[in-house]
Amino acid sequence: MAPRAHMSSGRLSQGLLLLWVLLGTGLCHTDAVTTNFGQDAGTSPPTVTAKGTAQPMERNYTYITRKCWDYFVDLMRNVTTEELCEWKVISRPYSELQDCLESWADHLNYSYPNALAEQYIFQSHHLYFQNCTLEHPVYFDPPEDVLLAMIIAPICLIPFLVTLVIWRSKDGKAQ
Repeated sequence: MAPRAHMSSGRLSQGLLLLWVLLGTGLCHTDAVTTNFGQDAGTSPPTVTAKGTAQPMERNYTYITRKCWDYFVDLMRNVTTEELCEWKVISRPYSELQDCLESWADHLNYSYPNALAEQYIFQSHHLYFQNCTLEHPVYFDPPEDVLLAMIIAPICLIPFLVTLVIWRSKDGKAQ
């Protein structure tokens, strides 16, 4: 795990982590950021496969995202199975993971969202939150043809109703 300095917010010290990476610890020698998940992934992060030559920024981001993932897994070890679906409990580790991925991408001028960060987020959902159900039903948009009919029907009725009002008002009889 990366050296951590405790700050008032309890986050990883981004400066120390960047310094550690930039000093060339030699722990990360990958050449790409292409990732994939195996069926037996467990809590392991996405694995990096070599495809071509990657820039140092990509290697640094790949290495740092692995540290973000390790920190997230470490935080999730403190969460019991019963608490996995309680937002009050998991919001901190989940937000830490997202913030770590996003802030380091910004710091290294690497685009965000990116494929590697998305795969870490998907992996977290697959491992920890796939059995969470909502107490309230989730409403989805209707199919496109139904939605189109619901939009066009009132639009088509407006000219008919305006014509009906004008025709009835021309009659001249007081109501």
